[in-house]
Amino acid sequence: MAKIGRNDPCWCKSGRKYKTCHQAFDEKIAQFARQGHIVPDHDIIKTPEQIAKIKESAKINIAVLDYVAENIREGMNTAEIDKMVYDLTTKMGGIPAPLNYNGFPKSVCTSVNDEVCHGIPSEEVILKAGDIVNVDASTILDGYFSDSSRMFCIGNVSPEKKRLVEVAKECLNVGLREVKPWGFLGDMGQAIHDFAYENGYTVVREIGGHGVGLEFHEDPWVGYNSKRGTEMLMVPGMIFTIEPMINMGKVEIYTDEKNGWTVYTEDGKPSAQWEVQVLVTEDGYEIISY
Repeated sequence: MAKIGRNDPCWCKSGRKYKTCHQAFDEKIAQFARQGHIVPDHDIIKTPEQIAKIKESAKINIAVLDYVAENIREGMNTAEIDKMVYDLTTKMGGIPAPLNYNGFPKSVCTSVNDEVCHGIPSEEVILKAGDIVNVDASTILDGYFSDSSRMFCIGNVSPEKKRLVEVAKECLNVGLREVKPWGFLGDMGQAIHDFAYENGYTVVREIGGHGVGLEFHEDPWVGYNSKRGTEMLMVPGMIFTIEPMINMGKVEIYTDEKNGWTVYTEDGKPSAQWEVQVLVTEDGYEIISY
């Protein structure tokens, strides 16, 4: 962190002097750094103005997923979901963040059954009774990003798949209880990992959550196979996603060689994922998008 004088304007753009604003905050972070912990720099910590604008983006993201929830049905193809997402996002003044991101061709990710993530919507993928599908929406509004996803059960789903979806959602709640200032991302990671494995599932290792707000993907990377007291220190103003991918079978995954995006379970068994975007507050957390 750049050296700031006590009487200089605070880096958070509050207009207050550093000594009465974030000096004590920065000194506390520095104490953790001296102990060898990974700590956030100022670029990771969002200002109140930035947080307010990210929340406006999230309003669109939530509305889009609400709309999908109202309209998703058996017999629909996943390209229809993509159109719903694009149409509503743009109608509300936003831009679908996935569209053309590193070459991704659609406005949303739709991952069905053994697709872990990054499923590409297609007219050829028809939702049928018994399917589980993750719809992962991300929105840009005035340059600010939001990101969350939900699982949907299509028609009559087997008890095994239904339980997977329910446990995956509970993994979020278990993780959220560990989100608090001056704790560590590893606290959350281990809680999610342990809960998933206690219920007979595995947690994808290679793909995790991420910082988000000013960019689609920012630091820190958020894993769910970590240990308490490790990974980055959580401080007020940090915004990141919690999105563990829970496999019914083994942990191994692979990426589709043809499209370069869609990730599958190696053993062909289903995977489920819920994603929320959270803000670390002075006394805990606030869910920004869900």
